Amino acid sequence: MKQENTTPIGNNRRSFLRGTLAAGSAVAGASALSSKNLLAQRRTEFGAGQLTSGDVAILKFLAAAELIEADLWQQYAELGGLTPGQEPVETAPFTPMNGYQAAFMNLDPDGPQYISSNNLDEQSHAQFLNAYLVMRGQTPVNFDQFRTLPSSQATGAQQIGRLTNLMQLSVDTSWFTRYRSSTNPDSGITYAQALPALASGVFQAIPRTDADCASEDRAQALANTAAFHFAFIEQGGLSLYATLAQQVSDTQVLRVLLSIGGDEIAHFLEWVDFAGNGVQSPVAPVTDPVTGLTFPNFDATVNSLLQTNLIFPVPCEFINASLPLVSIIRPTGQGQINAVNFVNALTEDGLFIGQSQSFLQLLLEMAFAADEAVRGF
Repeated sequence: MKQENTTPIGNNRRSFLRGTLAAGSAVAGASALSSKNLLAQRRTEFGAGQLTSGDVAILKFLAAAELIEADLWQQYAELGGLTPGQEPVETAPFTPMNGYQAAFMNLDPDGPQYISSNNLDEQSHAQFLNAYLVMRGQTPVNFDQFRTLPSSQATGAQQIGRLTNLMQLSVDTSWFTRYRSSTNPDSGITYAQALPALASGVFQAIPRTDADCASEDRAQALANTAAFHFAFIEQGGLSLYATLAQQVSDTQVLRVLLSIGGDEIAHFLEWVDFAGNGVQSPVAPVTDPVTGLTFPNFDATVNSLLQTNLIFPVPCEFINASLPLVSIIRPTGQGQINAVNFVNALTEDGLFIGQSQSFLQLLLEMAFAADEAVRGF
């Protein structure tokens, strides 16, 4: 006789569901564990695998750019930075700072320290990017053969070959008005020069000899020129990193660009304030007795594009004119401060006066390769 199943249907269903859920949980747990292992494996691969040719080109160009920045900042730090064993002029009888350093202290009492710190940062960027290239199986960038430009003869300058020329600068000061405008250069808008004479002439930014520090006005004009040059260099760098980051494929390389680019932003904000102090009372107005270059008092005129006490970017248009204005770094669009335009800007600045044509050709080739990088997935 067949025995009937006396177990209630409800109980059977609950048992079935419990069993199904338990099995499902086991499968889900195994699946989650497998996903975690796969993600960890992929992360390891991204940190140690082969880079795309585009990512290599971007990293190499940025290493080149940082070597250039490290070279110019070293020159500024040797003459205007915080010199070990020296004391500010007012604390004599210790060995006093030179007139160039004292002029920087007129812009900010910590000016020499900031210059030295910026130099250390740029040296670290160049060293890190080259070491990172090696870690990812690539050759580092080496410009030693191009270190042929002469050094300043002022006390404190090392007598070594340089990559950059700080004696004949034409400093683009349009960044000053751009960051105080509600418009965005990504839309094709151009901006007036805050100091037209500094942008159109050719001027020193460091002392050529100790005689350049003898006159307070001469030393102050050199320091003011340097201050606007500091901000010009750093605003170019921060836009460059933001632009090239949009073309990176490897997530770890993206992390590198975002991290170093963020430090460039920190530099720029300091030099915005620094430069602004050179064109307001009590420093300004001041005229270079040698060249006649004048730094006026911007506060004497009511012009929002020349406001001296602004540090942070004024909110501007971004992505679409229908969106609210937003405070951002700019430009970040293609065709603005990409690699080739960055090289062109430094060339127009006068940094490479006296450099060999082979250096400029190599730098442009690296820039073209970086700009041609296409983001992959």
